[in-house]
Amino acid sequence: MKFVLASRNSHKLAELRRILDGLGVEAVLESDLGVDVEVEETGETFEENSLLKARAVMEATGLPAIADDSGLCVNALAGGPGVYSARYGGEGLTDPQRCQLVLQGLKGQIDRGAKFVSVVTACFPGGDVLSARGECPGTIAYAPQGENGFGYDPIFFVPGLRKTFAQMAPEEKNAISHRGRALEKFRTELEGYLRGLDQ
Repeated sequence: MKFVLASRNSHKLAELRRILDGLGVEAVLESDLGVDVEVEETGETFEENSLLKARAVMEATGLPAIADDSGLCVNALAGGPGVYSARYGGEGLTDPQRCQLVLQGLKGQIDRGAKFVSVVTACFPGGDVLSARGECPGTIAYAPQGENGFGYDPIFFVPGLRKTFAQMAPEEKNAISHRGRALEKFRTELEGYLRGLDQ
């Protein structure tokens, strides 16, 4: 079975292929099929946005599609930036500027608790939908630390490892990350689904 990943990100594709290895499925980017679907993320939850993206790419390609939606949820920012993580502060801001915006919002706050959330959704042409959610708890550092990763990784601190995501090697981050956890759950869901198709 061939799946289309609703993304242009080759790193996400490599991660998906690694997780789905051994299930007998092939994953490709939408761009590999000459498709470029712009989806307006109007959902109020990660689940809704993930479903919007997967459904749009499935309808455009006629193939099962997988999408993920993820973001940073900070306690003292009432769960924000949340689903607006990629657009926090408006269009045109860089990742470091968005990190600074979060840090400014936490000035004087005692509670620096936060979590990264990722929801992976698959839509099938027959109407079936699979969804899995992964979370990674942590805190917001007082200043950016580390050179790896992207987005809010330099300010997301994992107390158990005493490092930000940006200070971790990719393998270390993938082992505990929200997306890694969501993909592992998704693999289990997909395994059960494919077994059901074979019966």
